[in-house]
Amino acid sequence: MKLLFDFFPLILFFGAYKFYDIYLATLVAMAASLAQVVFVRIRHGKFETTHLVTLFVILIFGGMTLLFRDDMFIKWKPTIVNWIFAVIVLGSQFIGKQTVLERLLGGQMQMPAAIWKKVNVSWGLFFFISGLLNVYVAFYFRPHLDEPLRTDFWVNFKVFGLLGLTLAFSIIQMMLVARYITTKPPES
Repeated sequence: MKLLFDFFPLILFFGAYKFYDIYLATLVAMAASLAQVVFVRIRHGKFETTHLVTLFVILIFGGMTLLFRDDMFIKWKPTIVNWIFAVIVLGSQFIGKQTVLERLLGGQMQMPAAIWKKVNVSWGLFFFISGLLNVYVAFYFRPHLDEPLRTDFWVNFKVFGLLGLTLAFSIIQMMLVARYITTKPPES
């Protein structure tokens, strides 16, 4: 259920794009991201960092898309978000005693520090490469197509390609670290 909620703005973006255009889709994604952050804050009493980063970037790049009527800005959003996550994840290799993934998931998995570092680096590289892929598809793939077709291809890649890659990478990572998952009973 949380996974579906995390993709709520993306699903609404895709629907608005398919039924209208990139500009309404951008506005819908901005509103959905804001609603998502507010809902999580009200429901759980705290903000979720990934939602805040995404909201911040979509408000800036979505705002520029709408202000200048240029979809180039919204096409940069997945890259910027992925690269921010890459910097945070890879930077945590050098700051603090634990990597960011160990801080987030350490209660669910008991792994040696060396394994945490490998998992952390692999996620950092995944975020960086995902950002590069987005730039390639958004701006360099099939340059002979007219702009509406290129945007249509990019939206499909953003929704299905990047999402599919993320899910596949997550499954592969889980298979590699599954033996470290702990099944301790929840504390009361």
